[in-house]
Amino acid sequence: MKALVLEAADKPLIYKEVDKPALAPGEALVKVKSAALNRRDYWISIGKYAGLKYPAILGSDGAGIVEEVGSDNDKSLVGKEVIINPGYGWGEDESFQSNGFKILGLPDDGTLAEYVKIGVTQLHPKPAHLSWDQAAALPLAGVTVYRGLFTKGQLKKGQKVLITGVGAGTGAMALQFAVAAGCQVFVTSGSGEKIERAKQLGAAAGVSYKAQDWAEQLQELSGGFDIILDSALGDGFAKLPDICKPGGRIVIFGGTAGNIPALNGRKIFWRQLQIIGTMMGSPADFKAMLDFVNEHQIIPVVDEIYPLSSGAQAVARMEQATQFGKIVIRP
Repeated sequence: MKALVLEAADKPLIYKEVDKPALAPGEALVKVKSAALNRRDYWISIGKYAGLKYPAILGSDGAGIVEEVGSDNDKSLVGKEVIINPGYGWGEDESFQSNGFKILGLPDDGTLAEYVKIGVTQLHPKPAHLSWDQAAALPLAGVTVYRGLFTKGQLKKGQKVLITGVGAGTGAMALQFAVAAGCQVFVTSGSGEKIERAKQLGAAAGVSYKAQDWAEQLQELSGGFDIILDSALGDGFAKLPDICKPGGRIVIFGGTAGNIPALNGRKIFWRQLQIIGTMMGSPADFKAMLDFVNEHQIIPVVDEIYPLSSGAQAVARMEQATQFGKIVIRP
């Protein structure tokens, strides 16, 4: 089969022939119809990620058709259209992942290939209203923002939400989820064009995080936020408690702009604020996310589609952060 292979951090991704995976009990072979990229794939490709191993086939997100199952599995799965939950080994505690938790695409070979091997427990029916490309764009970003907004953030209808960095796949999806839940949503971006795209998806307003007074602008526009979903951190994080309503929650799941700066703890305890960490989600979160997507007929935003043979260019494009929504790869 053809796959996109990373042989070392200082080498480009190579489109090459590799062996088709052999199945063990409990596993299925999925013919990948579409895959999608995450920022994780970019960090792995430049050697800035924990647990690196080579050679590696990247890719956490994917949707396709079950081609074969292990000898102990239900043969009726063969031919089914499925979407893959890329996080496995969560453990028994819903509040946090176990030490054995793994994400597809490292250490195990991922979806940037014609076929992927995955445990049958990770397979779910593809939402019928989604194309292959749209379905592939959903899993990792979908479960991450669903857990951040609902499981951890306890989002309720009518609340005010701030999504920082709306152009990313997680940012665009978080906007769609919060709007579908009946919330008033505000966004930040460094691009006026992305803010306009966000408004088309239902955002009430947006501001540029490049403006010196971006926090003051948001406070004036919104009157304060019940939930802020942030994946950047960095120096700007110090302003987030100032624009929370009393009792507000700041949910974080990334740190693309650096570490959390010094904070005034008095503001946090006096106003009963919470800073909550999250990442990915449990199997229950993934199932709840799919139910939510099906109920509200949410369609993930696909930015651009590349053939697998051009996958190296697609991963490299993530460095520029010019996309709005998800970059999709078609084997």
